[in-house]
Amino acid sequence: MKDIIQKIENTDWQQLTETMHKNGYAVIPNLLSDNECEQLKSNYDHSALYRKTVVMARHRFGLGEYKYFNYPLPEIIQTIRANIYPYLAPIANLWFNALHIDTQFPLDHQEFLQQCYVNGQQKATVLILKYAEGGFNTLHQDLYGDIYFPIQIVLMLSEPDQDFAGGEFILTQQIPRAQSKAIVLKPKKGDVLIFTTQFKPEKGTKGYYRVNMKHGVSEVREGSRYALGIIFHDAIS
Repeated sequence: MKDIIQKIENTDWQQLTETMHKNGYAVIPNLLSDNECEQLKSNYDHSALYRKTVVMARHRFGLGEYKYFNYPLPEIIQTIRANIYPYLAPIANLWFNALHIDTQFPLDHQEFLQQCYVNGQQKATVLILKYAEGGFNTLHQDLYGDIYFPIQIVLMLSEPDQDFAGGEFILTQQIPRAQSKAIVLKPKKGDVLIFTTQFKPEKGTKGYYRVNMKHGVSEVREGSRYALGIIFHDAIS
């Protein structure tokens, strides 16, 4: 785990923060090694690791499957979740201040999870997603309760254009009184994509305004696509 912590600490967080402010998303390349990605994928069928399996078609979420992890999380996931959060909390606090939202996030992730716990949000939200040929994920936001953290991450566990074709990560921006803007991203295996859970502030002529955002996955044309989603708040169910 020391290598992962070192890579997180060595990230240019000032530059990443500026990118998040500008775009609502940013990438940390090569956080996970090929072996670490393969290990996470190989655990997909180990049912004891998970609390819930969701077949997306049953809920009209898309076509594919994802599984929510149980607590305690695997060490590698816990390490990433706990060590990236303190760098994201100041970004979240700046966003909420800009939009005059009366919420401040603690810099310690465990302290934030305690707020979730008091609110009845006690279920792990970290999930692993699998899409086969034809799979996709409709545009959505991952909130899970009244208490939520406005930034989340996804770790790509498969290599685009090698393990699968298609399956691009899609973000949409809904600017007030304008048409939505679509953003298409292709993170590589081992990359961490950081993005807004619900909205980002945008500076206008009269101060900051709110740009709502959703995310999803385009159709996988061939192969299999695995990804790991880390959401920093917990869920009620």
